[in-house]
Amino acid sequence: MKAKELDKKFDGGEDISQYLDLTKAKRPEQEQKRVNVDFPLWMIHSLDKEARRLGVPRQSIIKVWVAERLEKAS
Repeated sequence: MKAKELDKKFDGGEDISQYLDLTKAKRPEQEQKRVNVDFPLWMIHSLDKEARRLGVPRQSIIKVWVAERLEKAS
C-alpha cells in the first residue's frame, strides 16, 4: 500500500493497525534505562507510605515526582 493511500484511510478514521508492524515500533525518547539510586532510610519509608496511600508502586511515585521537577526546571 502506498503512503498516500494509508494516509487517506487514517484521515478517514479507518483502523489501519493491520497495515502496521508494531513489533518494530518505538516511542522516541521513551526508551528505558535502569539506574540505581541510594536513598536514606527515612526517605524510603516516606515514599512507601505515599505509594501505599495512592495504591501504586514506589517506583511510580519516584518517576512522577522526578518528571514533575524536570518539567518545572525546563
